[in-house]
Amino acid sequence: MKLPEQPFTVVDWTRVPSTDHPGETGSATWRTLETGDMRVRMVEYSPGYLADHWCDRGHVIYVIEGELVSELQDGRVLTLTAGMSYQVSDFGDAAHRSRTATGVKLFIVD
Repeated sequence: MKLPEQPFTVVDWTRVPSTDHPGETGSATWRTLETGDMRVRMVEYSPGYLADHWCDRGHVIYVIEGELVSELQDGRVLTLTAGMSYQVSDFGDAAHRSRTATGVKLFIVD
């Protein structure tokens, strides 16, 4: 990943406006900071959330709280809990989508 040029930036995530994004089931709440081609987000998925699409975008995802299940379109299923992360590049593997039974809070760079 090549980060775009920017000054040293401190973010108080409690002050970043949130946006809601419905899933196939449940919903996601995003707090987003965008700089050039880089997007940094604090994301919360409600209990029962299932993404409404398969994604080929690269991400660095860190689980802050809860449990995230990442499904890959080739059938693999990976479960991440607080303190775990995953990294994948744009089109770096099978497309993926997220779900959670319990709800989850994530920090995402993409």
